[in-house]
Amino acid sequence: MSLSDKINADIKSAMLAKEKEKLEALRSVKAAFMLAKTEKGSSDVLSEEAELKIVQKLVKQRKDSAEVYKTNDRQELYEKEISEAQIIQQYLPAQMTEEKVAEAIKAIVLEVGALGPQDMGKVMGVASKRLGGKAEGRIIAQKVKEILASL
Repeated sequence: MSLSDKINADIKSAMLAKEKEKLEALRSVKAAFMLAKTEKGSSDVLSEEAELKIVQKLVKQRKDSAEVYKTNDRQELYEKEISEAQIIQQYLPAQMTEEKVAEAIKAIVLEVGALGPQDMGKVMGVASKRLGGKAEGRIIAQKVKEILASL
């Protein structure tokens, strides 16, 4: 079952259970998928990788918005955004720990033969493809910098 199909099924069950908050969050995911399908130059079917990127982006947007609301002392909006982020995040694969990310990046560094910080682009390209969806891009970049700086 694709991610789109799973979200559609969960929208139906949220409607039946009258789970307003979950329904709203899932509808935003479905809308993002439909928007991506209708963009110029895209196909009618999204790849699993594209769906995961969209879901990651939506979670990140919710968390960023929640931080803004928190700094502006808007507790009710902060809680709504965090709640939606948690609902949407359930559709992402399990996130890797920072230690696992570091291990994977060390293996990639050896594989591509990186010699130092000047090879960051090479390592990031491979790391982003392999670890995308399993770890945040910010954490990947941070670990790549740390590991390359220690070479």
